[in-house]
Amino acid sequence: MHPAKHTKRTSHWSRIARYLILLVFALSGCVEQSASEGANEQLILIEEVVIGLLFIAALVGIIAKRLRLPYTVGLVLMGLALAFQGEFEVNITPNLILALLVPPLIFEAAFHLNLTELRRNLVPILIFAVPGVLLTTLLVGWIVSRGTGLALPLALVFGALISATDPVSVIALFRSIGVPKRLQVLLEGESLLNDGTAIVIYSLILTSALSASPIIDPIGGMLDFVLISGGGLIIGLILGTVISQVISRVDDYLIETTLTSVLAYGAYLIAEAVGVSGVLAVVAAGLVNGNIGPRGMSPTTRIVVFNFWEYAAFIANSFVFLLIGLRIDLRSLLANWQPILWAIAGVLVARALTVYGLAWLGRRIPMRWKHVLFWGGMRGAISLALALSLPESLGIARQQIQSMAFGVVIFTLIIQGFSMGPLAKFLKLIKQDERKSEYERRHARAVASQVAYEHLDHLRTQGLISEHTWRILSKPLREHNHSLVDSVRDIMTSDPDLQNEELDTARLEYLRAQRSAFSGLLKDGVISEATYSQLVEEVDNALGEGRSPWPEMVIKSATRTRQINRLITAVVQEQDIDNAINSLDKLGFSITRLPSTGGFLGRRNATLLIGLTKGQEEKVTHALYQSCRSRVEYVTLPLEGSPMPLPTPTPITVGGATLFAFDVERYEEI
Repeated sequence: MHPAKHTKRTSHWSRIARYLILLVFALSGCVEQSASEGANEQLILIEEVVIGLLFIAALVGIIAKRLRLPYTVGLVLMGLALAFQGEFEVNITPNLILALLVPPLIFEAAFHLNLTELRRNLVPILIFAVPGVLLTTLLVGWIVSRGTGLALPLALVFGALISATDPVSVIALFRSIGVPKRLQVLLEGESLLNDGTAIVIYSLILTSALSASPIIDPIGGMLDFVLISGGGLIIGLILGTVISQVISRVDDYLIETTLTSVLAYGAYLIAEAVGVSGVLAVVAAGLVNGNIGPRGMSPTTRIVVFNFWEYAAFIANSFVFLLIGLRIDLRSLLANWQPILWAIAGVLVARALTVYGLAWLGRRIPMRWKHVLFWGGMRGAISLALALSLPESLGIARQQIQSMAFGVVIFTLIIQGFSMGPLAKFLKLIKQDERKSEYERRHARAVASQVAYEHLDHLRTQGLISEHTWRILSKPLREHNHSLVDSVRDIMTSDPDLQNEELDTARLEYLRAQRSAFSGLLKDGVISEATYSQLVEEVDNALGEGRSPWPEMVIKSATRTRQINRLITAVVQEQDIDNAINSLDKLGFSITRLPSTGGFLGRRNATLLIGLTKGQEEKVTHALYQSCRSRVEYVTLPLEGSPMPLPTPTPITVGGATLFAFDVERYEEI
């Protein structure tokens, strides 16, 4: 910043707020510049705005994490705080929001969604995303029109833009507290698909509302919906497949990351140019690229691409919600408090009818999950983006619709967002693990005691505690520390899952430290760029495999001196392999892993050769019993040897381990 160039006395926050607005709109021509501003000053101003925006987004993230607040709520509140510093006239074009900010949000969500899980739950997700969106649009529009007196075509416009759910903060909460995976998939899948259908319906209804005779033709509207939606999906599938094939033939993480960026924005732009849904094109492209593309990526590329899109979505969310805070006029919200209440009531009623009335179709959804799906139907970035993109030609109704949209989003973010955690606990959806909680308590006590011991030792070295006092304290404190460490070891050895979790954490830290060391060697000129790339790829391969061989090497070095006279072969399912090996590693057994395939499902598994001494069979059996849990999976694919698929998802019990024991005359490791 150059204060000498500014003649007006403005507050620090007013300047930052002005920068935030100019960042988004300066390049698109949405902010009118005075004739005296030159091109150089504008470029410097944009640079300052970029830095200011990134700083504010990071600051909000830090504060939200410390206070355990939803990040999106923090962004809106920060935008409100900046808006209080001055009055701003912002003219937002529809293309700016939908073409610049929506694609990274949609692509990132689709890229990380597991296609197999989506396919298993496709029926209820499609019901929520298509008939559910249409029902929400009609019902919310009717309630708002009856309650506020707003013309029905305009009320339907509001119903369409508010029908898209955006449970960003809910999903983040679910991942941290550990609710069932299928419930997360239902919320994520619905949100992903109903974004596209809501925008298509919104565009059709808005076009009809702006026409001379705002009468919706049901048959024509349905045909347009099918053509626009289907066309967008086809374009996304084609582009996603093409880019995924190109990525599989390229081995450069910068080029591959760039190709995913081209795919995200290119799919939207090409689909919109053809006249079909750009959002659904991005959805299809993201699903294909996220589930096929990584197969052709190196581990380094996967890490870079995943981190890049997570960051891109973070930036896009920051833009949208900060803009919302800047655009919210509290006086307008207060003036429209009655329409806002009608809008909130309409959204809740429509959500209840959608979840409780349509969820019986497809695979059964437990009633407790329906409560969470109902209350988790929050509104966010897509609804706000559509509200901000409303054309000026709507007149005074534009401000009222925007106020209702802002009010609904704020209600869902604050009221529903903050109460989702207690609701999940009340419904007993959170899996409480008493042994893990006990481990955390013991581990925390041991760490705290060791830190306190080292602090007193540091005070002794500084002369603040005498040697005489230290000799009195040190021995009982060391013994206390040893007892705490022993208590941690006792609970870990009794539960292989806890051992595996901490072993995996240590493995990740070990590999990350190696990666950091290689970066330092490259920076200091000790190794060349080619050597660095090779070494980093080895580390990233280990990170991508989910398991490192170094614990096995440590265990084997200790078992070579032991007399092995007994051999157990254990056939373990693929999902349980890592847990089984880690459990046996911790107990000191020698293990050789052989890939295999078997069972009537034809699934991959592993055959473990476990060397031990006589009398240790029970210990091996117990470790495998704890780490190889039986579970029920729903099978829809044809069984091995059967030409026809199963008519309905059939529950199959898989898991566990099959053991065979042999006496051996000689055992030797090579």
